[in-house]
Amino acid sequence: MKSGDTLFSIAFRNGMDYRSLARLNRIAEPYTIYVGQILVVSNTSTDAGSGRNPATTSLKSNKNYSNSNSSDTASKSAKVVAPQNQKRYGQNERVEEPEKTASSTINGNVRQWHWPVKGPILAKFSSQEHGNKGLDIGGVYGTPVKAAAAGQVVYAGNALRGYGNLIIIKHNDDFLSAYAHNHRLLVKERESVAAGQTIAEMGNSDADRIQLHFEIRYRGKSVDPLRYLK
Repeated sequence: MKSGDTLFSIAFRNGMDYRSLARLNRIAEPYTIYVGQILVVSNTSTDAGSGRNPATTSLKSNKNYSNSNSSDTASKSAKVVAPQNQKRYGQNERVEEPEKTASSTINGNVRQWHWPVKGPILAKFSSQEHGNKGLDIGGVYGTPVKAAAAGQVVYAGNALRGYGNLIIIKHNDDFLSAYAHNHRLLVKERESVAAGQTIAEMGNSDADRIQLHFEIRYRGKSVDPLRYLK
């Protein structure tokens, strides 16, 4: 079975802060969502004189699923809405990033980011409209992929087109990290992971070569991982 969407993965796909998505839809922690539920993914209906309806995503399947357990839901469970606003590897909006301090503490209490794998950088982050929203790192099939910082797994599956077998880790209220194109996932949703813990094996799922696509998201927006990796 392919893992279905969670509130975190829907927010990730739309370049949103998961808290904003939850507020728009009045969803309280632990952010459980249900089959048949329609989620608002933008507030375009509030634009003055726009006359447009808000963009939504409809959850379709024959089973319930939530952030805590989505492994039994097919990949087609989330209907993509407004595809013109969705690009491979996320959105291109700029976001004001927190500043590092001399003690290597980042606002949001991620004290240290670690490289998820060691290998040649195939493509760097780009803020251009169709640019790469993370780092593409080369390697060998089956190479261990490690968590860049401690946190909780909020998505583990392959329902997001263009990412293959994907893991998303929530580190705190501000920061997420994502690990795409894996061969095999070794952690499950809601599992707590330590910095440096092996979470997957490198592969080429939904990619044309073996690589890890690694992203850091700050309040839902992609930021340059090289600013944070030691």
